[in-house]
Order: sequence, then C-alpha cells, then structure tokens
Amino acid sequence: MIIDVVTIFPDLFFEFKNYGVIKEAFTKEIARLNIHNLRDFTKDKHRKVDDRPYGGGFGMVMMVQPFYDAVKFIKEKNNIEKKDNQKVVLLTPRGEKLNQDKLKYFSGLENIIFLCGRYEGVDERVSETSVDMEISIGDYILTGGELPAMIIIDGILRLLPGVVHSEESVKIESFENELLEFPQYTRPPEFMGIKVPEILIGGNHREIKKWRDEQAHYVTKKRRPDLFDKSS
Repeated sequence: MIIDVVTIFPDLFFEFKNYGVIKEAFTKEIARLNIHNLRDFTKDKHRKVDDRPYGGGFGMVMMVQPFYDAVKFIKEKNNIEKKDNQKVVLLTPRGEKLNQDKLKYFSGLENIIFLCGRYEGVDERVSETSVDMEISIGDYILTGGELPAMIIIDGILRLLPGVVHSEESVKIESFENELLEFPQYTRPPEFMGIKVPEILIGGNHREIKKWRDEQAHYVTKKRRPDLFDKSS
C-alpha cells in the first residue's frame, strides 16, 4: 500500500512513522508513506497556500490550485492502473464519520492520498476537482487535518496482513461485530483487593469464551447503547 499525505507541516509525520506497529509496517515494506509539502506546489514566489475568503469573514482559506497540482503529481507518480484502488481523502469536520468499516475499506486500497486542511477551511473546488471522499474523525474541531490523517493511517496499517503479529487479536477487538471488547486482565491475580475473575484462571476455554461474549454484550449495552442496538 502507498500512503500519500499532503500537508504544510511535513515534519509532524517524521516521528510518527518510527514507533510501534506503524514502524513495523514500513520496515517490512508492507506499506510506504510519502509526505508532500503543499507549498512545493504553489505558483507564488512566497509559496503562499491561502488567501482571504470571498464574501468576507474571519481567517484564511486554503487555495485550490496547490492541492489540485499536488494530487495530479502524486497520481502521475504512483501510476495506479486500477483507479478504483486509489482514493483521495480530504480530512474535514463535515465529512463522513470514521468507523471501523471505513478503515477496513481503506486497508484494501492500493493508494490513498490524504489532504490536510488548515486555517478556516479549504476552497470548495478542492472537493469538486480532486477529492473522492471527505472524512471526519468526530464531532469536534481541530487546528488541521494532520492528526486525523495519523489516526486513520494507524487504523489502516494495523489491519494489513503481517503488521500486527497476532491476526486473531485484530479479529476480537472493539467494534468487530458492532461490539466493544470484553475486559482484559493480567498479573497480579489480585490488586488492591480487586481479583481477576475466577473463570479466566480456571483454564476452561469454552467457558472463558462464553464469559467474554457475555461481557462484550454487557459492556457495549452499558457504554454504547447505539452500537448494542445495531448488534442485536
């Protein structure tokens, strides 16, 4: 998988790719991450990427031309034959909300190009000329699209075969089958008077599985009734 990120702050991604399963994905060459500085695609000698909004208002709006040229450059460079395997994603609060199903879809792509906005927003013509999907990571506002891009990349990479050592652990995580994950415990068997449930220590794997299924339903119903209703 080839992952491209267009941003005015490329340095934010340099450390991000050097830890944990993220590093594993790139070290094993399961995925490749290309970071592009949006300012490299401006036609202005000052490398300007934003301007005042038409109609007035506060703040600055990111211009269409640098994004358009960046996407055009990346697509020509990557030369993905099957266009359905390549998607351009704009990170924006007004986009479709991210969930595990979308991460699974993204993990099946050959190339995904993330566009990170800043300031008061992005010229609408970026979406009209260059974007396949708009994605939001939640109903709140951040200063830019870089953190959402990192979150999505993290979620995608751990789904790729060979990145997480135990593929079974991925299958039983939260949001699989619309349920939250069951409670987990490790040593010591007792801490501050709180004991590990006896059933987990007994070694009866059939009963352990039954307990975990029951707990997953209980936790989901208590904490995320919206998910529980979908799973029922």
